[in-house]
Amino acid sequence: MRWSGQELQTEQAGTLPGLARLNNLVRSVQTPEFAGITFHEVLAKSALNRVPGQSVMPFGWTINPYRGCSHACTYCFARPTHTYLDLDSGADFDNEIIVKVNVAEVLRTELAKPSWAHEGVALGTNTDPYQRAEGRYRLMPGIIAALAHSGTPFSILTKGTLLRRDLPLIAEAAGQVPVDLSMSIAIYDDELQQSVEPGTPTTKARLATVTAVREHGLDCSVFLMPILPFLTDTQSHLDEALRQAKAAGATSVVYSALHLRPGVKDWYMGWLGREHPELVRSYNELYRSSAYAPKAYRVWLAAKIKPLISAHGLGRRRETPDVRSAALGQMRDANGERAAVPVKNRGAASVSLIAEELPPELSPTLF
Repeated sequence: MRWSGQELQTEQAGTLPGLARLNNLVRSVQTPEFAGITFHEVLAKSALNRVPGQSVMPFGWTINPYRGCSHACTYCFARPTHTYLDLDSGADFDNEIIVKVNVAEVLRTELAKPSWAHEGVALGTNTDPYQRAEGRYRLMPGIIAALAHSGTPFSILTKGTLLRRDLPLIAEAAGQVPVDLSMSIAIYDDELQQSVEPGTPTTKARLATVTAVREHGLDCSVFLMPILPFLTDTQSHLDEALRQAKAAGATSVVYSALHLRPGVKDWYMGWLGREHPELVRSYNELYRSSAYAPKAYRVWLAAKIKPLISAHGLGRRRETPDVRSAALGQMRDANGERAAVPVKNRGAASVSLIAEELPPELSPTLF
């Protein structure tokens, strides 16, 4: 891909005013291979984002190498995060992608601090780290290597089949730190899937990625979320989804009903009005007073899907809309604080792929 010569000047109409004011904006790029998408390359000032201590999340930190996502899922809960720099949560979220080009370098610096306690780090909890642009920017190998080299456990949640590129590296990392992988596959009707998630790989391709993960000796959960009321919550759809996940080698399934927070609801309802206008009234009733589906619906859904999960042998301890990783479950000390995860021994002979992703001064040697 030839990106030189594709740069936009900050005063051009194609560059957004909010981003042009940034003192860390490197350039904005458009290319025919990503028609309609502009990439805004920035220099990150930090890589690790602390999760508030009162959060129910089982990890202490997240990393987001990208903001915005070309997967363009109409229901994506992260859409409102795109409004912080004069970007809207609709089309801009899909087409104006912020790329933290130095994220791995900044991460290595942060992980090297004496204060770093090796808490679990989650990737994919906001925008997808394996969206299409990762094929060009290749940020994840450096992130994975930095985390493994520092003895930091991590999880990855993605819809991106590009995960397969990094499986040898991830498998090596899993020999040093706890690693948790999950593939998000919510819809098992091909026409509906391409309509509601137009920029994502097909369900078949994602299931094949689950199989590839398992072939590398790693567990892989399937996130059956969100379940779309009146569209993917039928007995037949749920049973077929679980059958296919099991056949692909999934080790567990996690589910949740659709969540429509402000900034997401309008975008999703616009899609629903175009594609399934007969359901608009039902959705307005269901989500009239809350971003969450009513408790009665969630109880009804649980009664339907839990027996199916059990029947297919895909149970885990909890079903929740958040990343729940056994590898990243943070212990608590006597004061109720998150405890650090012990660092495993790292032998020089076991880090060849990781070493290739690290700068020479960080690569282990035999002498």
